[in-house]
Amino acid sequence: MSSYVLRRLVSIVALAFGISVIVFLIVRLIPGDPALVMLGTNAGDPAVVERLREQLGLHLPLHVQYWRWLSALFQGDFGYSYGYQQSVASLLAANFPATIQLTIAGLGLSLTFGLALGIIAAVKRNRLADTVTMGTALVFMSIPSFWLGLLLILAFAVTLPWFDVVGGTSLKGLVLPAVTLALGTIGFNARFIRSSVIAAQVQKHVVTAHAKGLSRVTVFVRHVLRNAILPILTVVGLQVGQLLSGTVIVETVFSRPGIGRLLVQAILAKDYMTVQAVVLIIAIIYALTNLIVDLLYPVFDPRVASR
Repeated sequence: MSSYVLRRLVSIVALAFGISVIVFLIVRLIPGDPALVMLGTNAGDPAVVERLREQLGLHLPLHVQYWRWLSALFQGDFGYSYGYQQSVASLLAANFPATIQLTIAGLGLSLTFGLALGIIAAVKRNRLADTVTMGTALVFMSIPSFWLGLLLILAFAVTLPWFDVVGGTSLKGLVLPAVTLALGTIGFNARFIRSSVIAAQVQKHVVTAHAKGLSRVTVFVRHVLRNAILPILTVVGLQVGQLLSGTVIVETVFSRPGIGRLLVQAILAKDYMTVQAVVLIIAIIYALTNLIVDLLYPVFDPRVASR
């Protein structure tokens, strides 16, 4: 078990380093000079432009810029946002809680309704309920989130003013963004859980449990769901990253504060430091979530730790 955990920890460190390199280089490929964008109408003076480039460190070679940025990260310094005139750390602290709230709400909806629809489809396999449930799941997966968000705003904020929309961080303001974020993953979870439950139902120990006279509910809870939960864990790890990246669209559509909307605004403003920090944070959270999933595997299946 200890060697399994050690391998996962080493891999996450290597992954974090690779992510930092990729994030740093991709941001540098964004067209345009951030100094010119920040100065705006004052960009006509070459001396002022060059002075700002020196302040930003853009005149240095790429490897020197990367090393300075990485060294600052280890000290908890994400840099300074000239577009917002404040530190990037303060921007993250102000916007991160709203994104976490939206992601947790979306994940909760996705797992709850996806699990329910998947179990119904598996139990009623090849019946009308199965067809309707899987058809609904397919529709959910096919709807673009930006289009769905606009429809929900029109239906439940304009026509029927039930929910807050623009900039809403209350519970009423959370409902529509969370539904928009979760709907596509609900469909995927339903289809995936249906397949996992069906595969678990035909295992030999499940058939033996039925032969012993155990009730269907007991067999399903103790034997079927326990065997089906391992692949579901994998899906949860993957969907945290998917939901975090989905907040970029959802927060923009609903004008909701969060690091997704902050990322869009930082890209448009060529705010290198903010873009690097937000993308790195999202990637690291995604990697850490999958690390937690990997560490939970041996709890449900001890055979994994011995591999």
